[in-house]
Amino acid sequence: MAGSPLHTFRVRTEAREELREVTSLVADTIAAKGGSGLATIFVPHTSAGVTINENADRDVARDMLLWLQRLVPNSDEFRHMEGNSDAHIKTTLVGNSVTIPYTGGRLRLGTWQGIYLCEFDGPRTRTVELFLP
Repeated sequence: MAGSPLHTFRVRTEAREELREVTSLVADTIAAKGGSGLATIFVPHTSAGVTINENADRDVARDMLLWLQRLVPNSDEFRHMEGNSDAHIKTTLVGNSVTIPYTGGRLRLGTWQGIYLCEFDGPRTRTVELFLP
């Protein structure tokens, strides 16, 4: 809908756990809108989240996943019948939304920052919502 503050993207993940950069999806939408404000990126899932972190070195995403796996390993001790309790816990730790200022149609991210969809129970097609009031 033209003029709607909500923009929705579908992102296909390829592994059970991965960090998929979505910065360009958000940046392109903001550039087309122009103006200034606060962009909120929200992932409406209980086993996927969103975060901002370094995007210059792929090893940062790898290290983040490695340590989240060590912090919350998949375990047969979990009682949740779907077998993805670790994904729910990781999502709670990472969070489901980030807010980023933008001015002149440009995200105000730092030089090395990128926006990541955090998949913890894939592969799946995930929804990323961008709210631009």
